[in-house]
Amino acid sequence: MALPLNIDFTTGNSDKKTPLVIPAKKGFTAADLSRFGEESQALAAVALENARFTGKAGSLVELVLLEKGAPRQCVLAGIGADADYDKAGAAVAARFLTSGIQALEVDFTGFDADKAGKAAASFAFGAVLRGNSLNGYRTTLKEDEKPSLKTLYFSQINSETAEKKWKKLSAIAEGILFTRMLVTEPGNKLYPETFVEQCKSLTDLGIEIEILDEKALEQAGMGALLGVAQGSARAPRLLALRWNGTGKADSRPVAFVGKGVTFDSGGISLKPGAGMEGMKWDMGGAGAVVGAMKALALRKAKADVIGVCGLVENMPDANAQRPGDVVKTMSGQTVEVINTDAEGRLVLCDVLTWVQQKYKPEVVVDLATLTGAMIITLGHEYGGLFSNCDKLADNLLKAGQKSGDGLWHLPMGDAYDKLLESHIADMKNVGPRYGGSITAAQFLKRFIEKDVRWAHLDIAGMVWADKAASFWDKGATGFGVRLLNQFISDNFED
Repeated sequence: MALPLNIDFTTGNSDKKTPLVIPAKKGFTAADLSRFGEESQALAAVALENARFTGKAGSLVELVLLEKGAPRQCVLAGIGADADYDKAGAAVAARFLTSGIQALEVDFTGFDADKAGKAAASFAFGAVLRGNSLNGYRTTLKEDEKPSLKTLYFSQINSETAEKKWKKLSAIAEGILFTRMLVTEPGNKLYPETFVEQCKSLTDLGIEIEILDEKALEQAGMGALLGVAQGSARAPRLLALRWNGTGKADSRPVAFVGKGVTFDSGGISLKPGAGMEGMKWDMGGAGAVVGAMKALALRKAKADVIGVCGLVENMPDANAQRPGDVVKTMSGQTVEVINTDAEGRLVLCDVLTWVQQKYKPEVVVDLATLTGAMIITLGHEYGGLFSNCDKLADNLLKAGQKSGDGLWHLPMGDAYDKLLESHIADMKNVGPRYGGSITAAQFLKRFIEKDVRWAHLDIAGMVWADKAASFWDKGATGFGVRLLNQFISDNFED
């Protein structure tokens, strides 16, 4: 998919009517604008004081300065003490996306050219993420609501350095935007079959795709996944995407597994009506997995990765799974279904078994909007991390910190596991109300083979935002793509 902004590191911009964006470090003062002359400095000093502008990352102040005697609209974009160029780019995109202005020139005069090239790529990355607008279904947008900003020009940089870094960052951006598109789609447009159709174009990037239809899922013995799907008119699917950039045909891939409940009504254990429309994003884990796979393929990652999505719709028709039903999983273990709204773990347990049996991965990371309890625990600040391996957990925490997709490590243990005991089956699909996110993780752990390092990421509070933030507008965030890409880059590439 095309990026929302054209990024130009090479041609520059000769139109002096184009507003000039000037990155400003922490502690920026009017004296740093000496190249515009004393009169402009005096005007800027008043504006900076009134705006209390100090170069804080993401802060903006707009000025009109004299450039060779002619007035020029200028924007100071704070990068802070830590050189947060991506945050500055995002702030600029948010401010000017629907302003009527079509182009901006980001000027790095006074910076080292090579460092400025890398900074320009980061600035562009933030601008592209924040400049993403998903208004495809809106037909009555007013003119001042329509995106107008089309191009960012960069000047006074080493363009080769910028292009080299941008090649990687733009790949990640495309993966994030692909995930956002999937998460944004309504349930009547995105369901298991159409989710698969949206992903078929990834074969053009060198990704291998395998699709299991309902008959194949039955033959594989995925009774838990099929139990969730049986109340819907939409047939389930398993989608497997493989990117092998190692050049080795016999390597053991890292496995990412995503929960893909394209709409979750709760089934017979029906959710409350208020807010149920948001359950279109219950496929956010699967969305993150395919977005990450796209990013890895676009940047030609030297790693072998398999991304698998269990795709179902959870609906309450006359054939729907009942509370109290017992299902047999692909692993052979049986589950008493106490609550049909605890469906994600039923989907994941069969997909986890399938990927372990077929690909023998040493590392498995699953992502799921699994529990509302996760939002109660961590709000919308972190995704929950559970793991059977402290080293793997530490690597994921570091990847989250570096990428901006933050995680928080939470406990597991036998005391929680006992809460899943059933009197008529091997386990129940839910425990008591307390510790709900932990017992969900304990459930999944029962399907992980002993020699497999595994982590479960409960991202229920992270895939959708009710208000805008630095890198996204209200709506889908694309959470997980940057995290998984960073995890692979740090731990599985030379």
